[in-house]
Amino acid sequence: MGRYRPFRGPRFRRTAVPAAVALLLAALCAGTGPDRPAAGSVRENFDPATVQQLDAAIAKIMKQTGMPGLDIGLWMPGRGVYEKSFGVADRQTGAPMKSDLYSRIGSVTKTFTVTGVLQLVDQGKAGLDDPISRYVSGVPGGDAVTLRQLADMRSGLFDYTADEKWLAGVRADPHRAYTPRRLVDVAFRHPPNFEPGAKWDYSNTNTVLLGMLIEKVSGQSLGDYLREHVFAPLELNDTSLPGDGAMPDPHAHGYTDFTPKGTVADATNWNPSWAWAAGGIVSDLDDLHTWAPALADGRLLTKKTQAERLRTLPIGVIPGASYGLGILDFNGWLGHNGELPGYETIAAQLPAEKATLVVLVNSDIDYQGKNLSGLIGNAVTSIVTPDHLWPAPVGTAKK
Repeated sequence: MGRYRPFRGPRFRRTAVPAAVALLLAALCAGTGPDRPAAGSVRENFDPATVQQLDAAIAKIMKQTGMPGLDIGLWMPGRGVYEKSFGVADRQTGAPMKSDLYSRIGSVTKTFTVTGVLQLVDQGKAGLDDPISRYVSGVPGGDAVTLRQLADMRSGLFDYTADEKWLAGVRADPHRAYTPRRLVDVAFRHPPNFEPGAKWDYSNTNTVLLGMLIEKVSGQSLGDYLREHVFAPLELNDTSLPGDGAMPDPHAHGYTDFTPKGTVADATNWNPSWAWAAGGIVSDLDDLHTWAPALADGRLLTKKTQAERLRTLPIGVIPGASYGLGILDFNGWLGHNGELPGYETIAAQLPAEKATLVVLVNSDIDYQGKNLSGLIGNAVTSIVTPDHLWPAPVGTAKK
């Protein structure tokens, strides 16, 4: 996207990388190092050749990038299941990654927050074309910025995570707590980037405002609202929006270089309040396996509102990539990616093949400027859905 954000949206390159050259399967199963499946964390029934290709592609990327650990699930009716954990969850102890470990999911959070807003639309408590000024005060040009434009990233509002002074403060004190109002006030110190609706531009400010709207309209905290109206109906019992930096157990440790000097740190218990409605949720592989198809088929919404959600428009970055109401469409894959210091995530559904892909990485340390989950997503889809590629990440340097 050209500038670093502590919880980022999509970053792409214009051409997909080819699938990794196959390695020996025996080498993969020799232990539980960073490029090998963790013992007891393997479920597969794809044909052996496809399994070998997937194992080899993932192993190659992990070796190249130094990725500590990875949980991956690929479920394709009629073809098979590929569910594995690779590498380590804790570099200090060497504990292996496992599929039941909690992880921070970054901007995949946006899919939950916008679903909450759309539920309120279904109930007649809010309208997609309502101005945000009706619900939240102080928004620059808020009378002309609609809920729809916030949800589809076309509001023009400045992204508070692009404020360099604010970023320096987060780096210096990642345990500091932030209120939603304080976050949007950082954004409001800057003029809008463009007139509402003029173009697509990813801004975490948009989703924080939508979280504030949910609290205003429902009278509940965002965490309570999502738990009652989004998590509980789907039995997402391992998904939550924490109120502090504590991670539930058991969890994967997350590693980042989002530090004042770019040194590597364990970000596991950093306070995610500065991500909140835009990136603060914790979940696991199984819950995201449930969530991705529910998001794509709209089972928590009316058909009319789900149709509005899926009315995606090109984002202007690469062909085949478009954005709807809190949902990405990457060459037919519907869902979102996410990134928070220490963690990266993909959760998506391919309706054309009823396939679900979930990727959880316990690091956000880029490889040659490319995010790790995107490398995995592109390599995996190059093998199993070559006509529906998850875009390869673009190489960009962090500031």
